[in-house]
Order: sequence, then structure tokens, then C-alpha cells
Amino acid sequence: MTESGEALYERSKSILEEVAEAEAMASSASLQPRGRLRINAPLSFGVLHLAPLWPRFMQRYPDVELDIALSDRVVDIVEEGYDLAVRISRAGSTTHAARKLATSRNIPCASPAYLEAYGHPKTPADLVAHRCIGYTYAATADEWHFVDAEGRPHAVKVNCVMHTNNGDTARAAAIAGQGVIWQPTFLIGHDLREGRLVSLLPGYRMPDIDVLAVYPSRRHLSAKVRVMVDFLVEAFRAAPPWETPADQVLSKKAPAPAPSHRRVK
Repeated sequence: MTESGEALYERSKSILEEVAEAEAMASSASLQPRGRLRINAPLSFGVLHLAPLWPRFMQRYPDVELDIALSDRVVDIVEEGYDLAVRISRAGSTTHAARKLATSRNIPCASPAYLEAYGHPKTPADLVAHRCIGYTYAATADEWHFVDAEGRPHAVKVNCVMHTNNGDTARAAAIAGQGVIWQPTFLIGHDLREGRLVSLLPGYRMPDIDVLAVYPSRRHLSAKVRVMVDFLVEAFRAAPPWETPADQVLSKKAPAPAPSHRRVK
């Protein structure tokens, strides 16, 4: 089967399942979630914070078959036949329905060994003289944005000695003393607490990001998608596992920046 044929098959199968579910809904007031549920999620977040949840969901809804795909690439959930996606975004979704699951802070940081060799930057402008590691999918590329305690914005064009489209790769390079990174606390929170990485520029703050459950806007949401969204909201209802009271103290050093308007597909 060709790639386009396989995509057509998967999409047609999904449509047939929805038709069957709609017919069942018309004849039963107590429709049970069932069928294949295709989910797309970012790689690092999916491994660290979603993988432990799937067994609980499977036990609760044994008639739902999970199909989980992990990728940091922003997929078109409709064209590629996904029922649901977990997205990391600053500005929500303008094209699909979305529910917020949690918030994570972006933290500039480096290893103790790197800081001993190159010194601590005092302001965002000091980063120009540092070795930086860039995240390929960042909306602002190599221009890093901060806001100070008075709410004034600061943008600096950094010099990157490495680029990567995966946060774990950036994290590993930073821990090895190769440069300064910024990454979300859901990925590096434990490294900051255990001293493998050191938070920089305490008087400044980078934009926070939201963790979202995103799904196609439909008048009648399928039972399997509905229960998954509700399950994820419930799972993240408490304080995010990547935050601690000490982390929250750090987050008060500067006000949160206004979100940039970034479209999520």
C-alpha cells in the first residue's frame, strides 16, 4: 500500500468507527466508549508525563484501543487522521477545540561546570557572549525573549553552537557543560532541583507555556475522545508534578510575559 493509500485507509476506518458510534448513540442513551483512539503527543512530554497515565486509562476503558504516536513535529490532526493531540503552546489553538491541562515555565539554565568556566550572565544581553543551544521548533528561533521585574520586554539574538528539535538532546548537552539552554520545567525541573542544571537570570522571566488537549471542532464529540479529554484534565488537575513550592518562589521574581499569538494546528 502506498503512503497516501495507507493514510486514506486510516482516515476511512476512523470515519466508519464514528458512523458506527453515531448509530449506537441514536439507539442507546448509555453509549460506551470503544474503538481505536489515535493520539499524537510531543516526544519528551509523552514519555515523561503521559506514558504513566495510559495503563490507568486502559484499565478504566478496556474497549478503547489506544494508538499513541510521539513526535515533536506539529501534525495536522485532521489530515493525518488523529482523534486527539497533546500540544505545548503559548497561545492556545485557533483552528481546533482545546482544553488546558497544565502550565509549565521556560527556564534558561546551564550546568555548574559550564558556569564555572564561562561565568554567570547577569542580564539577557550578556547571553550574546555565551555558548547557547537552540531549539529548532521555537517560534522565535535564536532570538530569546524575557521580561524583567518591571514588565519591560527584552529580546536578545544568541549565538548557538548547536541546534536540535528535541528537548532531551538540548538537556543532555547542557548537563555535559556545552552551553546555555532554555527548556520547560516539565523536562528540566528535576535537574534544577538536583543541581545538574542551574537557573539563570533570576530577575527575568521567559514566556510560560500551556499543555493542551487539542481535538477537531465537531458538533458531536465522540465518546472515546470525550472520556480521554476528561481523563487528562483530571490527571493534571492537581499542581503539575514538575513544580514544587520552591520552584513557585522562583517564578515570582518577575511577572509572566504576555503570550505571543502562535497558531496551533
